Amino acid sequence: MAPRHDVAVLLSPAAGRGRASAATGGVLDALRAAGLAPRVLPATTRAAAERRAAAAVAAGTAAVVAIGGDSAAHAGLQAVAGTDTPLAVVPAGTGNDLALALGVPADPVLAAVAAAADPRAGEVRRVDAGRTGDRWWATVLCCGFDSAVTDRADRLRWPRGPRRYDVAILAGLARLQPRELTLVLDGEPRTLAVTLAAVGNTAWYGGGMRVCPAADPADGRFDVTVVGPVSRRELVRTRPRLTAGTHVEHPAVTVHRARRVELVGQGLTTCADGEPVAPLPAISVCVPAALPVVGAGR
Repeated sequence: MAPRHDVAVLLSPAAGRGRASAATGGVLDALRAAGLAPRVLPATTRAAAERRAAAAVAAGTAAVVAIGGDSAAHAGLQAVAGTDTPLAVVPAGTGNDLALALGVPADPVLAAVAAAADPRAGEVRRVDAGRTGDRWWATVLCCGFDSAVTDRADRLRWPRGPRRYDVAILAGLARLQPRELTLVLDGEPRTLAVTLAAVGNTAWYGGGMRVCPAADPADGRFDVTVVGPVSRRELVRTRPRLTAGTHVEHPAVTVHRARRVELVGQGLTTCADGEPVAPLPAISVCVPAALPVVGAGR
C-alpha cells in the first residue's frame, strides 16, 4: 500500500439503473469513517474512466474503489493490474460477477467497510488476471453466441436497460449456427464447431451464471468451457443450468485448462467483464497474482 490515505473512487453513474449513484453517499461516508479520504473520479465513458484511474494510480493513490458493476471494475483493473495499488470492488451494477467471485459483501456500504479495513491492517490479496493484447480482464472472456449477444446489445438504442439483452438474445437465437473455431491451448491446437467458448479466470459471468464452475483465480490457469453445436431449443433449455454450473454435464460441453489460450476464427469477437475486448485472432494469457484486491473474502 502507498503511505497516503486517499483513495480514488471510480463511479459509474448509470450502473445498475442508477443503483451506483444511489449507493455512492453511503460508500463515501463509510470510507471517511474509516479514516480514508475518498476522491470521486466521475466518468461518462470507459476511456475517460480508465484515464482518470490510471492518473490516480500514477499519483500514488492508496486504492482504486470501483462503484458499479463489472464494467466499472474492468475500468479500474486497467489501472491497477501489475501494480501494487489494490482494487476495491463495490457491487452496485446489473452484473456483479467479480464481486461474487471474490467474496465481496453484496451490500455496497458493507463492501466499502471491508475494503477500508484491509489497508489499515496491511492486508492485500492478489489474484490472477487475464490479458488479451493490451486489455486486462478479471472474470470470463467469451466468444461465440454470448459475445455476439453482448455486442448486439451494446449497439441497440432501444429498449433501455436489461431488456436490451432480451432483445439481443432473441435476435441471436434467430441467427444461431455453430461457428468453426480453432483453440490453441498451451500450444496444442484443435479445430471444432462451437456455439460458444468461455475462458474463465473466475466462475461467473452474465450476472451470476457459473459458465466455468471450477475456475479458481489463484491457480495460474484458465478454465475453458466449450459448448459444441446445439439446437435453439437445446440452448434455451441448457442456459438455466448455467446458474448451478451443471451445464458441464451436457454431452455437447467440454472443459479444458490452460495458461495460454489462442482463439482463431472468422468474423468473431471476444468480450470480458461485460466489455468488448478484441476481435479474433486473440491470444489470452493468465497472469498469476496480477490483480491486488482489498475487501475480498479469504
